[in-house]
Amino acid sequence: MTNNDAPTTPSNDRDRPVLQVIVGSTRPGRIGRSFAEWIERAATDHGDFTVEMVDLADVALPFLDEPNHPRLAQYTHQHTRDWSATISRADAFVLVTPEYNHSYNAVLKNAIDFLHNEWKHKAVCFLSYGGVSAGTRAMQALEPVVLSVGMAPVAPAVTVPFAAQFLDDDGVVQPNEIMTASAKTMLDDLAAQTAALAPRRAAS
Repeated sequence: MTNNDAPTTPSNDRDRPVLQVIVGSTRPGRIGRSFAEWIERAATDHGDFTVEMVDLADVALPFLDEPNHPRLAQYTHQHTRDWSATISRADAFVLVTPEYNHSYNAVLKNAIDFLHNEWKHKAVCFLSYGGVSAGTRAMQALEPVVLSVGMAPVAPAVTVPFAAQFLDDDGVVQPNEIMTASAKTMLDDLAAQTAALAPRRAAS
């Protein structure tokens, strides 16, 4: 293939920040992927981002096995280098998280802990789901963690109570008006935060 034949990305897509929707649950029978696909569609329709899906079930990281502190970026394993490359190309994140025993799950914590600098100066928001608490305790537990690695959380979030009721027979999310409105407000704030942090990302 010559250079003239190489596929190109439309200029308007190149100019948009990259938003990664990270699916936190990896358990069999999970519904998190369905909610991630819904917020991915909402973010694409929103128009301010180039949107990517990052499913931790596909990433399949082992438990943290690097001998050096992530801040040093002296990675010894290819899976860490690959994970670093994935997160490095993002400008913002939606973390889609279930609630396990009043907190979030170990797979998501492990994925965050593998890296450090790659998360810095990037906006983040949350879609949590669960039973009566709507996953809010998982989101609250995540906030100090993302702050500790330099992410900048926005206040609006999408919280889904009794989440299974919003899935149709094909496992596709059928949002109510509150979910739709919450997603727009969250993505508006995420876009503003992402733009505000752009100079810091460029400097680092």
